[in-house]
Amino acid sequence: VDEQQFFKKLNSLCTSKEIFDFLSSLEVMSDTMASGALQRISEVEVDDNGLKNPEGVLENDVFRALCFQFEFESSKLSNTGLLHALQALIKLRIDPESTLMASLLSESKERLDKGQLTVKNLCDLGESLLELEGPGCAMLEQIVNHVQRKDIEKWSPREMVMVYKMLQVPAGEGEQFQDLLDRLNSVALNIVSQLSPTFTSVMLNSLVVLHQTRAVPLVTALCKHSVKHIAYFTGDELVNVLEAFLYFGHCEDIFTEALETHVPESIFTMHPQTVSKIMQYCCQRMILSKPIFDAAAEGFISDADTFTADQIAGYIIPFGTLNYQPPSASSLFRKLETVLHSRFTHFQPRTLLNLLHSCVLIQRYPVNFLPKVFSPYFLQQLQAQPPGLDRIVTSQLTQLFLTATLECPFYEGPKLLPKYQVKAFLMPRSSLDVHLLKRVKTGLLYLLKKRIYFATEVSTPYFYTVDIEIKLDEEGFVLPAAQCEEVQRRIALCVDGRNRFCINSRNLLGEQAIKQRHLQLLGYEVVQIPFFEIESLQNCRKMAKYLHKKIFPDT
Repeated sequence: VDEQQFFKKLNSLCTSKEIFDFLSSLEVMSDTMASGALQRISEVEVDDNGLKNPEGVLENDVFRALCFQFEFESSKLSNTGLLHALQALIKLRIDPESTLMASLLSESKERLDKGQLTVKNLCDLGESLLELEGPGCAMLEQIVNHVQRKDIEKWSPREMVMVYKMLQVPAGEGEQFQDLLDRLNSVALNIVSQLSPTFTSVMLNSLVVLHQTRAVPLVTALCKHSVKHIAYFTGDELVNVLEAFLYFGHCEDIFTEALETHVPESIFTMHPQTVSKIMQYCCQRMILSKPIFDAAAEGFISDADTFTADQIAGYIIPFGTLNYQPPSASSLFRKLETVLHSRFTHFQPRTLLNLLHSCVLIQRYPVNFLPKVFSPYFLQQLQAQPPGLDRIVTSQLTQLFLTATLECPFYEGPKLLPKYQVKAFLMPRSSLDVHLLKRVKTGLLYLLKKRIYFATEVSTPYFYTVDIEIKLDEEGFVLPAAQCEEVQRRIALCVDGRNRFCINSRNLLGEQAIKQRHLQLLGYEVVQIPFFEIESLQNCRKMAKYLHKKIFPDT
């Protein structure tokens, strides 16, 4: 039988018994046919849990005869036969310390030292060593040194991807391979359109691990190419792609649109870690995608009992951060409360605080859990978990406490001691847009005639900083900002730039929504000045007219 007929027949067989019967019927076969048979056995007999039928494979006479020949005639094998056999035996979980594996590895090392391996051979060997010994394998650097002398232009996509994987190992030892990486990045740009979902994911992951922040054209091309593969990525592959998008700060509208189609269709079959990463991607890029968030809510309601604590937080926190309640909000937060009651101790203190804080941003009050959060024991746990009680943690604790005071008057549990409270809240995502503030100040000066009648960036006793404050007396006259007597009304102008909204949206972020809500409860008249209402106002006269209508509509 010739090799073409052999492999056609071999690939049609679906059990190890069928393969062994087929091999028994042959009088002779080449080493590449024999190693191909081992590879096919590994494909049909190995799953995520290992070898499905160890005894039926490893004790089979045909299998043992093949192994015997590979062990004692390794020097006579072709490069392809040798390296494909090594790959298959590793996949079949053959003991790395066995004489069979030692013989194959020794022969591979000898041929590597003599420079007898092609790029394809080097990639096959590298893949085997990564699987067998992990990134700490000493031979990998030797393989990469041989690869450097080869002509990259002639490599196949698989060979290129395999070299990226191997380069992840010595990358930590310095930049001695950056020249090779620069060549690789340049040539890879020309083959992006040929990459499979797996190769696309592996290459993006490699660029992250290798910190290839200069390879912008390649990253951009890969991110755009990944759109067509979204429905075909495995969960782990999609996680790698999303991590690359986050690492390189990349954002593609068409990628989000593809996710919006894929996630609702697949939510009940997707791994929760994958959905959690998608939610993290949306949250960090400030993308409020209602199709994705609504689907994630349904998935959480259905399956949250099987999620890890980090996955639960990953699903829920973005709802608060981006200030969105899905149509199923009542069921979603009822399910969250049930899960928290049964698994409260499973959460790391900081994860739990992030989770509960995100709930209050959207007026979902975790009143039943606040006594535990404000307890000395929990606060000690928070302090013990690095980085301890930093500004972010104390801001969240203080905002939880303020929420309980202002919005939950029925709460009678422990209070947050003053030593854990901050003087001013940290708003990491939505700082004040100074350029927008300057335009509003110019308009106000035109309207009020004197600078003394308003103050900017005013610290309050209630932890919030007011962008612009205007004070009025009993009759509605504007008072000097420094005056403290006869103040009857305080107007807080919230100058909301683009960074205070979800991207391409007029939906205010959670940390700004709660600020405006609390300022109202504290007695301020809150006037929102969003960027999209004033961007088109070309001069200070038009700005003053707009501010007049906005701040003093009845005057």
